[in-house]
Amino acid sequence: MAENKILIVDDDNRNIFALSAVLKSKGFRCVSATGGEEGLDLLKKEKGIAVVLMDMMMPGMDGYQAMAQMSNHPELKGIPVIAVTAQAMLGDRERCLDAGAVGYVSKPINVDELTDLLKLYI
Repeated sequence: MAENKILIVDDDNRNIFALSAVLKSKGFRCVSATGGEEGLDLLKKEKGIAVVLMDMMMPGMDGYQAMAQMSNHPELKGIPVIAVTAQAMLGDRERCLDAGAVGYVSKPINVDELTDLLKLYI
């Protein structure tokens, strides 16, 4: 079976907690980081991460910058990133996909929609 480990990168611990709880109940394993730089470090150290759920708006290195770094790293560029954002404005989805995300979900997250998206990559 393919690895079902998901990295959640979000600057709000409440979002990480809620998302982890829901995903674990659906059989996924979760690791988390509270910023883009920490997320990249985790990706380099932790083997077997199948998908990254990336919050796009974070202080410090945001999701766009983190995805740009991933695309320049040989071991990380193949890991799919699903953009997670509260910024559900016209054009945001396209901006996330143009930046390298394979999918896009807006907050509050529709769990069924997210699970369906995750199943495409795990």
